[in-house]
Amino acid sequence: MQELKVCFAGTPAFAARHLQAILDSNHQVVAVYTQPDRPSGRGKTLQPSPVKQLALSNSLLVSQPASLKPTEQHQILAELNADLLVVVAYGLILPGPFLQAPRLGCINVHASLLPRWRGAAPIERAILAGDKETGITIMQMDEGLDTGDMIHKVTVPIGEHDDRLLLQEKLADAGVQGLIHVLDNFSELAPAATRQDDSMSNYARKVEKIEALINWDEGADFIDRQVRAGLGRSPAYSFLGEGRVQILKATAEISSHSLAPGTIVNASKDVLSVACRDSVLQIKALQFAGKKPMEIAVAINSRSALLKPGNHFTSDAPIQS
Repeated sequence: MQELKVCFAGTPAFAARHLQAILDSNHQVVAVYTQPDRPSGRGKTLQPSPVKQLALSNSLLVSQPASLKPTEQHQILAELNADLLVVVAYGLILPGPFLQAPRLGCINVHASLLPRWRGAAPIERAILAGDKETGITIMQMDEGLDTGDMIHKVTVPIGEHDDRLLLQEKLADAGVQGLIHVLDNFSELAPAATRQDDSMSNYARKVEKIEALINWDEGADFIDRQVRAGLGRSPAYSFLGEGRVQILKATAEISSHSLAPGTIVNASKDVLSVACRDSVLQIKALQFAGKKPMEIAVAINSRSALLKPGNHFTSDAPIQS
């Protein structure tokens, strides 16, 4: 096994998992790229990314350029004399000269089975589409959007109740395993990389907030996927009474009814049943505006009049007088 000198580029916790795996391996991390610190919290104080925090705790050189297009950025990377740049959820476009700076180029860990779900939100799109499996693809980067030759794939099944956070953890585990396998065997695997079939590709565009708004005329199975895909980032939401309600946990139930979509069918100790187009959504946790997340038993106990059968969830925001 050849020990590689690696530069790493990534930003969120998903990327930090991969950086830690390289640090735990026989390969050497010579520098880390991550996005500039962002304001966060009520005070909007600047916060370092999870990747930056991990890098600093390991006394690594950290670079946070706002753009990689300037020529000096290409020169800086070249002067690091890295064998390879590993990119995981970095968030900046890598121009051609930057991609060519390391001796062996750049590889990317992408959270889908390419060419399916190229783009920014492959995890959410796979759940929303009802895919039964997804995975990790490690590819040799080119100037296209996730179009590079594929070096290694790891398939990950999508469980019936997997939400975005759980699936992300599964993919991180697979990505870490696959990345170290590729680094350890790079000289054999990279020359055998295969081209992507562009005719089989589709685009995982970023999920817009409006896509989290529940349309109760949809089937419960789709709304269930909407809830699971948005958990923790863009939670699915609806309106009830005078306010907005986020739906945090739910399951679909095939059950016939004659009620208008959005009508509360039943409010029991453990579940709130809401009519959909041709089925019922069983809500198990939610969050009222300005309040903490709560299990449905607590919500029904505190808002029994609002959550009683016959009341209606709606996709229309209440008119403020």
